[in-house]
Amino acid sequence: MPIELLPETPSQTAGPYVHIGLALAAAGNPPRPEEIWNEMAKPGAPGEHIVLVGNVHDGNGHLVRDSFLEFWQANHEGVYDEHFDSEKPFNSFGRTATTFDAGEWTLYTLKPGVVKNAAGVPMAPHINVSLFARGINIHLQTRLYFSDEPEANGKCPVLNLIEQPQRRETLIARRCEVNGKPAYRFDIYLQGPNETVFFDF
Repeated sequence: MPIELLPETPSQTAGPYVHIGLALAAAGNPPRPEEIWNEMAKPGAPGEHIVLVGNVHDGNGHLVRDSFLEFWQANHEGVYDEHFDSEKPFNSFGRTATTFDAGEWTLYTLKPGVVKNAAGVPMAPHINVSLFARGINIHLQTRLYFSDEPEANGKCPVLNLIEQPQRRETLIARRCEVNGKPAYRFDIYLQGPNETVFFDF
């Protein structure tokens, strides 16, 4: 049976007012319902609960304080949930924004399980990330992997598509603690010597 592909949706730059258009609460205004959904996992959700934190930097190393990020991931068993419901213990989709003060974003979620690629090869635990920010005409897409999964990372078919080993390091979130809770720091660099690897999906 032939596969029917849908036409690509046109892109539009996020403009200079990302927070006002996409994240009113981050701009100091009354929020829209579920505008920021950075609690992907509620306390009762099964799996290892983690906190993700990070900054977004421009080509000069300066903080981008008005970026908007979306996340898509499997649950602890490696299963994606296609149906979003704010009342569920876990949702595979989440979104957050950097703050104007520290320029930091935060996400509360679960450590994802292993998912296989189209060829049936296991990929290392990862989270898909989309980034929207001023001056970016088409949102950037990347992946977040975990520093405490070295064996899985070394075998991951997607991570190994990156020819330079040192460039793979830009996709590794480093284990840390936030308020005594297990956490990972993932800083994104839009340009420059530490530029994060972005994918053209």
